[in-house]
Amino acid sequence: MNENLINGQWLGGASTLQSWNPSDTRELVGDYAAADAEQMQQAVAAARAAFDGWQHTTTQMRSDFLQRVANQMFAQKESLGLLVSREAGKTLAEGLGEVVRAAQIFQFFAGECLRYGGESLPSVRPDIGVQISRHALGVVSLITPWNFPIAIPAWKLAPALAFGNTVVLKPSEYTPGVAHALFRILDEQGLPPGVANLVNGSGKHAAQGLLSGVDAVSFTGSVHVGQSIAQTAIGEMIRLQLEMGGKNPLVVLDDADLDVAVECALNGAFFSAGQRCTASSRLIVTERVHDRFVDALTARMRALVVGNSLDKATQIGPVINQSQFDKIQHYLDLGKREGAELVEGGTPVEAASPGYFVRPALLTRSNNAMRINQEEIFGPVASVIKVADYDEALATANDTRYGLSAGICTTSLRAANHFRLHVRSGLAMVNLPTAGLDYHVPFGGTRASSYGPREQGRYAVDFYTSTKTAYIAY
Repeated sequence: MNENLINGQWLGGASTLQSWNPSDTRELVGDYAAADAEQMQQAVAAARAAFDGWQHTTTQMRSDFLQRVANQMFAQKESLGLLVSREAGKTLAEGLGEVVRAAQIFQFFAGECLRYGGESLPSVRPDIGVQISRHALGVVSLITPWNFPIAIPAWKLAPALAFGNTVVLKPSEYTPGVAHALFRILDEQGLPPGVANLVNGSGKHAAQGLLSGVDAVSFTGSVHVGQSIAQTAIGEMIRLQLEMGGKNPLVVLDDADLDVAVECALNGAFFSAGQRCTASSRLIVTERVHDRFVDALTARMRALVVGNSLDKATQIGPVINQSQFDKIQHYLDLGKREGAELVEGGTPVEAASPGYFVRPALLTRSNNAMRINQEEIFGPVASVIKVADYDEALATANDTRYGLSAGICTTSLRAANHFRLHVRSGLAMVNLPTAGLDYHVPFGGTRASSYGPREQGRYAVDFYTSTKTAYIAY
């Protein structure tokens, strides 16, 4: 039994949850202790008790701790990457890459906790100085999804700890093993009791146990759950950071380099089995290049190798579970009923092992009003929307409740600049896939995609600290 970490102790839970390999549903990854709401509140109490001591440690001590964690993650990258692939269904390359990225995030914030600070300004009044300082918020609940089971916990944990907060992390019940391995490293590298606590368990218990007695909550997941968290948190006067869904457009103009456009669509829509909030699910293509683009993309899709994530030849692994597999089939059927044409993929894939394998799917003859173009599917599914020109493409790109990532493929500098300035999204990509991020710059979206301050980079300090302004008479 793999236990939860609460107040520096590895403890059993109120029940047990099991993690299974989506590439081989016969393989049990492990049994994990599941906390109920009461045990989650114990973790919150432990974080509260540890806060004063942690916030008053030196920035050098916190920096050294984060750097040790990063170093150990680099040292264990092969085994951690394999675990990510086994538990989340990512290819071996994706699993290894995600672990390296997570280690880089810890390394980055090891530096940031030495650099963040305040300002010294003159007052507008004579003989008065103004000092602006930053202070840790307190206890932060972190609730993370399964699609990036080590990177997303890293980009919440690292800044929270760097800036002097204490935390309780509740990872997805589908990927408890990766979070457990990360906390083993934290514990081995000298994590003080209560500073960071791990509680596996259900989202229902998290809503009961992690939204009371804390100062902030950072959540990544669905819009529906995010809205529910927001309603509770506002009543508790808790600071909020929500990263939710996306229905991201990739615009392809007549003047685009076709090879570049096809690779951007292929990578953005289908890699990681399309299970990325930044995935290109709407391919908005001008009419003169539409048919050539569809033919070229379809040919590339047919060459993709779908299979067990531990096979080095695999390019597209499984989706996470049966529910997600069924959801994809539901939306493909819905799209066809709405009048779209399924021109490629969508069929189950038989492999040497039983798993949730599905061929990447492409729908054409769709329009932006269809549900397949307005609702997040979160799988290897993309639909093509034919438009007349750039103006219609931009209007279509912005016609969504979401606003996370958006891309354009064009050789026109004028079109590229106009698009990045006028598309309603937090991220804008030019001749690049809509998915794919750097860790040292801000991440987040607009409208239903995000709520609250940005994640990642030095901008993370805006969520994890508060400012105090002091006036001093000379």
